[in-house]
Amino acid sequence: MNELNLRERLAQGPAVLAPGVYDPLTALIAEQAGFDALYLSGGAVAYTQLGRSDVGLTTATETADVLARITDRVQLPVIVDGDTGYGNALNTQRTVRVFERAGAAMIQLEDQTFPKRCGHLENKTLVSKQEMCGKLRAALDARHSSDTLILARTDAVAVEGLDAAMERADAYLACGVDALFIEAVVSADDMDRVCGKYASRIPLLANMVEGGKTPVGSVDELSARGYRIVIYPGGTARFVSRQLQRYMASLKTHGTTRPLWDEMNNFDALNGLIGTPELLELGRKYEA
Repeated sequence: MNELNLRERLAQGPAVLAPGVYDPLTALIAEQAGFDALYLSGGAVAYTQLGRSDVGLTTATETADVLARITDRVQLPVIVDGDTGYGNALNTQRTVRVFERAGAAMIQLEDQTFPKRCGHLENKTLVSKQEMCGKLRAALDARHSSDTLILARTDAVAVEGLDAAMERADAYLACGVDALFIEAVVSADDMDRVCGKYASRIPLLANMVEGGKTPVGSVDELSARGYRIVIYPGGTARFVSRQLQRYMASLKTHGTTRPLWDEMNNFDALNGLIGTPELLELGRKYEA
């Protein structure tokens, strides 16, 4: 990130494009592609670690374990989805401390009830604005460094409407959070309303979900609207899952991977990607 931390990068602009990752390999490939930040979603953890839906089945420990392995492998700042904090204000404080130790650059917390569900699924329910403000204040108190940013997300658009979501955003902003995320905004006009009210005051996050409720735009388009963080949280898992379906079907049909060789990294290419020659060279330094 050109020696800037995430807070400085968000203040400088333009918008940071953060692809969704779910393990050290996807994070490494994203880093090699030249991104400035990464996003680890609770949904991606559920999809890849449990083979399950994003309906609040994962735990803070499971997400922190994945996060720690990612931050051990790459240098990019990671925005991590802390769901609801996995409980009340005290649970939220523990989540923040655990995620901060695991290397989070920004921790996202939302105002759904627990267990939560994906922001683009139906029938979400919310905690009170007062309860969420208490959790956000607890999160801010729990972090050891002000460089660990707290991102407040509201899911109120689908439950109470955009006006109510913005009232909640006002309250969360007053708590002193570092960024805002108004989830599942359904039109370009509503995105402009959100940006018109908040973009000059605090970094805003836009969540791009393929087939979701929010119109999908490019990072340049969203940056021009006023957003400062653009995430594609589940795109990596959706793409990989489709390709693995093709791979498994082909292997079952042909009994060999040969038909897909032109679309695969071979043994040497994969070892080059993950740095095997450099790792072996490093090991030789200690052999004597």
